[in-house]
Amino acid sequence: MDVMPAVPAAEVAADLQPRPIPGAMLEALAARFGPRCTTSRAVREAHGRDESPFDVAPPDAVLYAESSEDVADAVRLAQQYRVPVIPYGVGSSLEGHLLAVQGGLSIDLSRMNQVLAVDAQDLTVTVQAGVTRKQLNDEIRHTGLFFPIDPGADASIGGMCATRASGTNAVRYGTMRENVLGLKVVTADADSVTTGTRARKSSAGYDLTRLFVGSEGTLGVMTEITLRLYPLPEAVSAAVCSFGSLDAAVATTISIIQSGVPIARCELLDVNAVRAVNRHDRLSLREVPMLLMEFHGTPASVQEQAQAVQQLAHEQGGEDFEWATTPEARTRLWTARHHAYFAALQMRPGCRAVTTDTCVPISRLSECLIETVAEAEVSGLPYFVVGHVGDGNFHVGYLLDPARPEERDLAERLNRQGVARALRLGGTCSGEHGIGLHKMDFLIEEAGVGAVALMRSIKHALDPYNIMNPGKVFAW
Repeated sequence: MDVMPAVPAAEVAADLQPRPIPGAMLEALAARFGPRCTTSRAVREAHGRDESPFDVAPPDAVLYAESSEDVADAVRLAQQYRVPVIPYGVGSSLEGHLLAVQGGLSIDLSRMNQVLAVDAQDLTVTVQAGVTRKQLNDEIRHTGLFFPIDPGADASIGGMCATRASGTNAVRYGTMRENVLGLKVVTADADSVTTGTRARKSSAGYDLTRLFVGSEGTLGVMTEITLRLYPLPEAVSAAVCSFGSLDAAVATTISIIQSGVPIARCELLDVNAVRAVNRHDRLSLREVPMLLMEFHGTPASVQEQAQAVQQLAHEQGGEDFEWATTPEARTRLWTARHHAYFAALQMRPGCRAVTTDTCVPISRLSECLIETVAEAEVSGLPYFVVGHVGDGNFHVGYLLDPARPEERDLAERLNRQGVARALRLGGTCSGEHGIGLHKMDFLIEEAGVGAVALMRSIKHALDPYNIMNPGKVFAW
């Protein structure tokens, strides 16, 4: 199949012509929303940055929405004046999703933070898009239920839907794709559309819920989400297992999954990541490759799972488990894991990170990860590795000096080589971070010209004036 030539994301952003908000629209926004719509430079700059390595001008204005009606009214004005709309959650995106590459209006959903309905008997909850994952679990804890998707950052549920997030629990509970039952979405023509139901399955029409989940704000603004919940496990145990090599840790992971052990979490940290979290969180973990694991179930089943995994680890030279048996110890351990990205940034003050997000079939994980790490070692660029290796997903963070363009070029070359390897092994360019600005050319390589053209035709049909987060996923 012919492959379209790759277009670097920075060039795509540079080619997009600005579409600033005209004075008449600013006046209409002020009349409708008052001080909740602002052109303050400080606020605009805060909404024009994420965790990606891109530098883009901030949006022209920021609106703090408080309801679906607010969003619909703002989108109606944006459509009238052909102005871009960029949804904003908490700003934790890694691929430039929230950057205003053509200017426009950033709609901040953080004030839409209500848990609307908990249906404990049906194991579902409906929330506004600005609810964060930690807030959700705090508010439903009394029900004996929890929402397991855990991408690390305390992301908003709307943002997690937009990027089809997963995280540390995905090996057992799946990703956002499997756990979103329904949505309320404001589309480009300012209609509020409801998709899905609270039923566990449906054969009624096109699966619009799955269409919007992972669309990165390019098809509409999600304002309400209905999610699956799960009973809190009766017993939980977490353990650390140290290994003499990265290869041994990965081989153990492969054995765990292929043996059918229902492990809840299986996270990899290389020696660089362990060193970073030790310094950042004042821990004393052994500075060698390690797996952080968690087991859920009844006391008997947790013990059985742990014994099986310990045996598999021993076969690869793994050490005896170090247990985190109390809730406080588990929280400290997983908090350190979630801090790994920011901990690594502090290992090179002033640096920025280019982060890979490849995911491969579990049988090819060792080959993909070990070859990628070997390239990183040869490059001389500081790096760290963390991974949700239980489902074949891992990240290499390359730490670069933003004042040295040659380091950025080297990091991008390593990223490209890693993606090419993952695709060759039957994997994907993005396991959970999404496409955004950074991986537009990779999407073409992975899906092919025909599939991307089909995606583009859907975008054109639903958003004919390209106002919904333009410049993301693929060029218009």
